[in-house]
Amino acid sequence: MADLTKKDVKHLMLFAGRSHPQLAAQIATLLGTELVPSRTVTYANSEIYVRFEESVRGCDAFIIQAHTAPVNDWLMEQLIMVDALKRASAKRITVVTPFYPYARQDKKHAGREPISARLIADMYKAAGATRIMSVDLHAAQIQGFFDGPVDHLYGLPILADYVKKNYSLDNFVVVSPDAGRVRTSDMWSDRLGCPLAIIHKRRDPNTAHSVAVHEVVGDVEGKTCLLVDDMIDTAGTICLAAEALKVHGAGKVIAAATHPVLSGPAADRLNRSAFEEIIVTNTLPIDPKIKIDKMTVLSIAPLLAKAIKEVFLDGSVAALMNEQ
Repeated sequence: MADLTKKDVKHLMLFAGRSHPQLAAQIATLLGTELVPSRTVTYANSEIYVRFEESVRGCDAFIIQAHTAPVNDWLMEQLIMVDALKRASAKRITVVTPFYPYARQDKKHAGREPISARLIADMYKAAGATRIMSVDLHAAQIQGFFDGPVDHLYGLPILADYVKKNYSLDNFVVVSPDAGRVRTSDMWSDRLGCPLAIIHKRRDPNTAHSVAVHEVVGDVEGKTCLLVDDMIDTAGTICLAAEALKVHGAGKVIAAATHPVLSGPAADRLNRSAFEEIIVTNTLPIDPKIKIDKMTVLSIAPLLAKAIKEVFLDGSVAALMNEQ
């Protein structure tokens, strides 16, 4: 990837919160620039202070922050960074949030519930953000929550290219872990040119306690099955899906997901699971204490760097996605 010219770099400025410095550094290197130095402090009472150590007047600013746990701390830090840039006369402020916070709260399921994903978009707007860039939103409708451009990028090409290089697709099937991921799984099926299967979870009416039964719709016997999802959080759903595939005669089971949330019992479940390999990207940092031998982590930095460059040069992010 060609570096930007010195004239370009002067006005494109990259800023990073403290949640995922490795990813931010990778993006900066790919763009041939450096992260703007800043002084960021968390005071004893947990309040956050940010000051940038270079002039940002008239710049095209991109603020990179990964929303891992504690999500609220990193969200507040990013909002404060946006406010600081707005007050320092940055020309345009793009929030780069590879994993959109509160994305699973995208609609009301019952009365008196919030739509927190919309609230997050409103907060970014109120702070002064003019654009949002994210990867694999949990629900596409989140794009409509923000009053401004939203660049919705996909991790599928990065993950799929790895699968193509490391697995034979002759006896391969893509599997959706539940009905809600069928659209994503269908995109995978088209990309890899292989059939699609779906796991349907229902309650067994013949048992007293309505035990969940995993039915597999599609032919998986003797095949290499790829379970795909946008994220792995506690890993309960995807591990049960892997067990169901094995019960139905699957030869090998692998998983691919963009966001490694990996909360609570996730590591233990994945280490004990039927998976041959779990493939994720580095949209979120993985705690060094979490040890998952079967996990492969791919970098999302090239995708984000290309998208940032297209936005800065007033190019086409849609064309970038078509190239993938």
